[in-house]
Amino acid sequence: MTELWLFLMALSVAFLLPGPDMILLLQTGARQGKALALTTAIGLGLARACHVVLAGMGLATLFKVAPWTFDVVRLGGAAYLLWLGVQCLRANGLPSLDASHGAPPAHAWRMAFQRGLLTNLLNPKALLFCSVLLPQFINPQAGPVAAQFAWLGVMLVTVGFAFDCCYALAGARISRWLASNRSAQRLQQWLFGSLLIGFAVRLTFVQHA
Repeated sequence: MTELWLFLMALSVAFLLPGPDMILLLQTGARQGKALALTTAIGLGLARACHVVLAGMGLATLFKVAPWTFDVVRLGGAAYLLWLGVQCLRANGLPSLDASHGAPPAHAWRMAFQRGLLTNLLNPKALLFCSVLLPQFINPQAGPVAAQFAWLGVMLVTVGFAFDCCYALAGARISRWLASNRSAQRLQQWLFGSLLIGFAVRLTFVQHA
């Protein structure tokens, strides 16, 4: 039980640290509203589930044996974050979130989900996080290792999704304030866009241990 609480605390600390996932959710909530931000959270959750599966398959070992594979994912992720940051900076104001305008078009839902999925899936640090953290809380004496890995993976995805939903809702709350403050809209765009670009630059220089 103690180890379980330590695992949950480790996850909480990790998900509280600012990163591209958090900024993407806040930006989507602030610009496009609660529904699309939550859709982005679903994409992030699926990406984390994929990382858990890939970690279980030993993809992190492939990164160590063939460092160029890590570089391919790292640079692809950096390029995608850079693109998101530039798109954020180029956006023209906030779209109307008035319910009278109806639901967002189908492509908006698809793009929101895709942004969440790719932002996390193309971040090799997320895979390494799963590969390093999960084995530390597996006890071979406590039962089948695969079952323990799967259970810890489910908790990781669930806790991450809970935090993501909180960030998505926080971003949506910000949008209500931004709607009546044009200067704040521009500040939000430049802040979130610059942060995404900053994360892209940082990811470019990450080296695989």
